[in-house]
Parts: sequence; structure tokens; C-alpha cells
Amino acid sequence: MFLKDTTRRTRKKVRIRKKINGTAERPRISVFRSLNQVYVQMVDDTTGKTLVAASSLSKEIQDDLKKAKSKTEKSLLVGTLLAKKATDAGITTGVFDRAGYRFHGRIKAVADGVRKGGLKV
Repeated sequence: MFLKDTTRRTRKKVRIRKKINGTAERPRISVFRSLNQVYVQMVDDTTGKTLVAASSLSKEIQDDLKKAKSKTEKSLLVGTLLAKKATDAGITTGVFDRAGYRFHGRIKAVADGVRKGGLKV
């Protein structure tokens, strides 16, 4: 049962990645959601390098994460942290890659946090 779900998400991810590519000017914002954590990174696909990364384990937002009541609120904080790091690195836009997950809940919260932080997605 679990293998089938993972395989289905992997197939969706491959289908999405055929259409979405990140460049240095407009990197791909890739999201990974585990059971308790959320990880986000901005990737330049032309060179294969990660430009900026943030997660719910980042030291910068640990105090805010303790105040958050749900995993969705934590995801929103991670998105805003990524946007802050990206603007410090000189990145203003990005392409959101949901990696096969449905665009609701924590994935949507990350995208909203990135937009709230000032990035155009």
C-alpha cells in the first residue's frame, strides 16, 4: 500500500518536472514534505546547484516554530524564511515545484509564505 502511494507521487513528480525548469534568474522552488518536517530549496537546473535552502529544522526560526500551533503554520514560516534568504541572495522570482504533492495544506502554506516574503511565484 505505501509503495503504491510513493510510486504514484513519483510518477506525478516526473510529469511535473518535464514542464518545470529553473534557471539562475528564475530558480525552481522544490518542496519536500515528510511526516513532521518540511524542506524547501531553490535550485538552478542549468548548473544543478542549490542556491538557497530552508527547512523547519533551520536555527533562524526555531523560536517562531515553537509558537506555531500546526504544521501548516510552520510551513508558512519556512516559506517566509526561504523568501528572506532569496532576496538577500538577489533572487526576486521563482517557479514553484510541488513535487507531486497536492497543492493544499502544507504545500500551499509554503507557497503563500514565499509570496508573503516578497518573491513572485
